[in-house]
Amino acid sequence: MEKKQYLDCAEIVGTHGVRGGMRLQVRADSPESLTKLRRMFVKTGDTYKEWKVTRASVQKSMVLIWFDGIDTLDAAIPYKGKILYADRGDLRLPKGAHFIADMIGLPVLDAEDGTVFGTLSDVTSTGVQELYTVKKADGGTFMIPAVPAFIKKVSVGEEDGCPEGIYVTLIDGMME
Repeated sequence: MEKKQYLDCAEIVGTHGVRGGMRLQVRADSPESLTKLRRMFVKTGDTYKEWKVTRASVQKSMVLIWFDGIDTLDAAIPYKGKILYADRGDLRLPKGAHFIADMIGLPVLDAEDGTVFGTLSDVTSTGVQELYTVKKADGGTFMIPAVPAFIKKVSVGEEDGCPEGIYVTLIDGMME
């Protein structure tokens, strides 16, 4: 599966102050991860335009951010609702972690016998843990808590000779 260069990481949900600050709803693991970025991108058509970050901080679960060249409230307002992207190369993942964008569409398989249960269609964060939504072949869905008791291995790009997929152990009734 081809990996995207630019990853959806935040949405501009409002402005902050009169000097062009923006409030971001985070679509990444943590708000802190976005404050480390020195650049972000806005998609226009099929192209990504780079915006240089001049300052960023965390406020509760949001990120307050300022970009070079956007220095008034009037300049910031038109961007409300825009999605911001990060270049894959600018983000660092802990060992063993994967970008959600790389996991969506992977087969979800039984860790013991390789039976395919469906494909990963969504990852939702509850604040305590993530939930993986699996779309079954018949069109139905079920959810798996993303904890070691159920998620045994995630392989993106045939790691260690293991075909791509999310290897799981389910309990009775989980697929219903």
